[in-house]
Amino acid sequence: MAPLMGKVALVTGGGRGIGAAVARRLAADGAAVALTYASAQDGARAVARDIEADGGRAVVLQTDLAEPGAAAEAVGAAVATLGQLDVLVNNAAYFARGALDEITLEDVDRTLAVNVRAAFLAAQAAARHMGPGGRIITIGTTVAGRVPVPGMSLFAMSKAALNGLTRGLARDLGPRGITATIVHPGPIDTHANPADSPQASVMGALTALGHYGRPDDVAATVAHLAGEGGRYITGAAIAVDGGFAT
Repeated sequence: MAPLMGKVALVTGGGRGIGAAVARRLAADGAAVALTYASAQDGARAVARDIEADGGRAVVLQTDLAEPGAAAEAVGAAVATLGQLDVLVNNAAYFARGALDEITLEDVDRTLAVNVRAAFLAAQAAARHMGPGGRIITIGTTVAGRVPVPGMSLFAMSKAALNGLTRGLARDLGPRGITATIVHPGPIDTHANPADSPQASVMGALTALGHYGRPDDVAATVAHLAGEGGRYITGAAIAVDGGFAT
């Protein structure tokens, strides 16, 4: 029997990259999956088609998580459509990279709204629907602990906040049997950070293994945490970074 059979998962930012890999893996493990997208409509629909072609169930939700009510609305839509919610994967992120003097107030507001506020509000809304065995898994970044190049102050700050959120959720929800964890990817080959980009040789060399990882590497860890293997893991930060933060 598939390890997540009978479970329902919501993956934010599931239209491409790590989010798409996570949605596909959870579905392969038996979960019905709702996935949100802000602009990657074609990618999100392609993920859903792949899941359904393999006999799974997928729901696509368009939402801009920078809007104050969007996270809770996405949770509500997932529950209304799929009947329950067992796993939340806070994956959606906004990345404004640039010299410190070039970062605008709009950049700051949108980064914090998507990366921090939406993650909190989604967790808050999801917890209302979860029983014992519920999982809240947040996708961070090893940049939250090690910033190797300039131009990442705002992104690093927003992702570092998620460490505190995860620890707090673990304490708040532990008595209810709900776990909260954060997964920190290192250099992963995605549309936003391709392994053939000009900076890839530098970033890959900073890992202990000397190369980029794949979205499936992150998805495998998320699937473990979402399943029975994650039942006694909470408040933890787990790096999937090839030794980048070593």
